[in-house]
Amino acid sequence: MKWRLLVISMFGLLLLRSSFAQGLIAHDDYLQWSLQQCDSFGKSTYHDGKVGSRMLLWLGIDMRGLKTERSHNYKLRATWFTPEVIRASARNAQLRSRFTERETRALVAEAEAAGDTVIMVEIDPNQGSGVIPTDWEAFLQPKGSTDLSAAVRGVEKPDLRKLRALQGVMQRNYDYDRLWVVFPLIREDGQPLVSPEQNEIEMVVRIYNREGVVVWNVPPSIRARLAAPQSRPN
Repeated sequence: MKWRLLVISMFGLLLLRSSFAQGLIAHDDYLQWSLQQCDSFGKSTYHDGKVGSRMLLWLGIDMRGLKTERSHNYKLRATWFTPEVIRASARNAQLRSRFTERETRALVAEAEAAGDTVIMVEIDPNQGSGVIPTDWEAFLQPKGSTDLSAAVRGVEKPDLRKLRALQGVMQRNYDYDRLWVVFPLIREDGQPLVSPEQNEIEMVVRIYNREGVVVWNVPPSIRARLAAPQSRPN
């Protein structure tokens, strides 16, 4: 009996994924998700990375063996709050904190009003000083792009840590500092951040003269926003 329930649950999750991919999911379907479904969708854009000495190697500089007050590298984690991840986070909060459906919809609305798209960046200094500089930067661009004009700069928004639908579903690791960054989906020249032909997007994090990269596939929900910028939240 248990294996039948497991098969049914897995089949239902596959149907949900298929519905999202086809843009067919109803507006409020997320209000029926189980904790397991929230966990699956909420973790779908979570990735690990590392901010290392990539830029230094480009310049032919080797920092190994040198003492420094700055960290040599940083552990990096990132969660991209796509529409489905926002809804998974809101539904997760509803189930755990007994929010009403009206309150849960409000969580989604305030998260989507935060900006075009939000990424939660988590950083842990791996060596040397444990301080993260205030002038760290993050950029979003098509994967592998060498065109500087193709990138958009993120803006850190500390107040977003208060929004429940932007907390994610991952268990908090207190070794990492959590930083919320808002990125535009439209470049300064008015063009979408990625074209229909580009399937992957990357976030480049720069700390001092070190860089790290996290890569995602562009989901249909973001494609829809790129195709209709006038409908995106301000």
